Amino acid sequence: MREVVIRVENLVKRFGNFVANDHLNFEVYEGEIFGFLGANGAGKTTALRILSGLSSPTGGNVMVAGFDAKRQGEKIKRNIGYMCQRFSLYNDLTVRENITLYGGIYGMSSSLIKQRMDELLRQLEFEEYADRLIGGLPLGLKQKLAFSVAIFHQPRIVFLDEPTGGVDPIARRQFWEQIYAAAARGITVFVTTHYMDEAEYCDRVCIMDQGRIVALGTPAELKEKYNASSIEEVFVSIARPKEKTV
Repeated sequence: MREVVIRVENLVKRFGNFVANDHLNFEVYEGEIFGFLGANGAGKTTALRILSGLSSPTGGNVMVAGFDAKRQGEKIKRNIGYMCQRFSLYNDLTVRENITLYGGIYGMSSSLIKQRMDELLRQLEFEEYADRLIGGLPLGLKQKLAFSVAIFHQPRIVFLDEPTGGVDPIARRQFWEQIYAAAARGITVFVTTHYMDEAEYCDRVCIMDQGRIVALGTPAELKEKYNASSIEEVFVSIARPKEKTV
């Protein structure tokens, strides 16, 4: 049985009288690709910030990579990877400089950074881009590198916050090949996305609505439960429920 690397029990997050996360409960396993879906304002970004050590819960228990989100946010940040839609790279630095910078942030030694950087550049076939500014690279290549940098320190978990926004379908497909490869190595991938077809690639999907979890299961389980042919149909039926007849 796979190890639980994220455990969320009755997570509550309030901002004054507003409840952004209302008693969330779920677990995520080692090597799992876990999709986190919801319309804008559903509460998924707030939960993601707590899980990645950027914010503290108001109530409940949240453990990420063995650390308590209430008291050990800094340790969580050092033991995860994170990539957002803006790719988290510095456009005015070269590929090599970006890798070196993030390796240092993650606490890696200079010798280890150099060793893994050489391996990474070969693996990505990026040798010719090593000394080029990030700002001059095509979006698909930036995305490919950003994901690789997010897991450069070999974290147990990587959080991807709408990572494929604005990327063409071919680049998106290549990006998901990277995700599958990372999961096969035991890295847990926690991904938020607006692309419903990408949710089909996840091992399990969690759908948020108005601060609560309204659906959780494998894509096949959810499609069967909601008599839908796709996760998009599941999402629409939840986000826009039919009016009750009198």
